[in-house]
Amino acid sequence: QVQLVESGGGLVQPGGSLRLSCAASGFAFSNYAMSWYRQAPGKERELVATITSGGDIANYEDSVKGRFTISRDNAKKTVYLQMNSLKPEDTAAYYCTLQGHYWGQGTQVTVSS
Repeated sequence: QVQLVESGGGLVQPGGSLRLSCAASGFAFSNYAMSWYRQAPGKERELVATITSGGDIANYEDSVKGRFTISRDNAKKTVYLQMNSLKPEDTAAYYCTLQGHYWGQGTQVTVSS
């Protein structure tokens, strides 16, 4: 069965960095685009970034452009989200997803001084 397991979240000060990982199993990972979403308390889940199956094209939500980078390692069946220059408004639970049908359990990112 499809499994997505996120890791790498935590508490970081404004301006800091974190790298999230999402380990995938149970499907042909290299055949599918992957995405990261986030959900802050009291807000709807929003798309953060998407990467194509081959990793050659990535798209980002406007507020994270230039600060976040999505990447993937198809040999390791893992997708990453490098987050730099973090802001308090980036605080949220971050989820990876396979085409919006399968979701991981999420990893919490808290940006606070």
